Amino acid sequence: MPDNDTLIDVTGLKKYFPLTGGLFGRKTGELRAVDDVSFTLRRGRVFGLVGESGSGKTTVGRTLLGLYPPTAGEIRFNGRPIQHLSPRERSALRPQMQLVFQDPYSSLNPRLRVGEAIGEALLQHGLCPPAQVRDRVIETMAICGLAARHYSRYPHEFSGGQRQRIGIARALILQPAFIVADEPVSALDVSVQAQVINLFSDLQQQHGVTFLFISHDLGVVEHLCDDVAVMYLGQIVEIADRDSLFRRPGHPYTQALLAAVPTLEAGRGPQVMARGEVPDPSRPPAGCRFHTRCPHAQPRCREQAPALRTLGPGHRVACHFAL
Repeated sequence: MPDNDTLIDVTGLKKYFPLTGGLFGRKTGELRAVDDVSFTLRRGRVFGLVGESGSGKTTVGRTLLGLYPPTAGEIRFNGRPIQHLSPRERSALRPQMQLVFQDPYSSLNPRLRVGEAIGEALLQHGLCPPAQVRDRVIETMAICGLAARHYSRYPHEFSGGQRQRIGIARALILQPAFIVADEPVSALDVSVQAQVINLFSDLQQQHGVTFLFISHDLGVVEHLCDDVAVMYLGQIVEIADRDSLFRRPGHPYTQALLAAVPTLEAGRGPQVMARGEVPDPSRPPAGCRFHTRCPHAQPRCREQAPALRTLGPGHRVACHFAL
């Protein structure tokens, strides 16, 4: 029996992309974008997925939504495996799982008026009679902080923050249970980011939406998320509730990410810094993948890959020498 508190359960998820070369485009290797990732998303909560560029965060989100077929592993939505759904079954599930894109400028069709862009999915999925679409759109726009007068305007008439609100309204109008927000504030001015973050918080609290919030900004993650997973080279190296992770980070990579966050707090300086460059994900290091950059690496780290082990209640770390 599925846990009623669990919306999405991911087990052993892998997503490899083939690498080709030569005159005939033969396969020469594979890029292990996501390599054996497992986690659980609880209903009505915001789950943060953090890490450097190239860590596999976006690939996880897109694979959950079916935009990429998984190489291996299982994804369960409401207790039902969804990785092998037929096109018809996937289309029926689509309204329940939506995506807010990173770039509010390129994610909107410049030829569509805002009201049409937000309401077209209602018509496509047959969720609303055409005569009622306008009212539904205006109602959803109001929830997202947009006025009814914006209905007939084009995307170029809006600021970046307003465009991102339009993108959120486009996802929310289908009344989804789950939204993947892929770096939704990274392209916005700092002065606008807080407004969009507060909107996500309101949607979670007032409408019970479950979010997978993908970000590299730990300040935003600490403010918004309930649970956090840290990814490095396609794998989760630490996972915990927000307070535990920020109060007691156990993995050297998590510590390095937190040390890199600017702060005005007196006496608080960088404690752990990652050395060197991120390795090639098509040829990840043996053993612990972070050992090539870890200041605490030991011979064991180069030979044996650490499994996630318990550091505290709900707090797991993939490190042989977790602090």
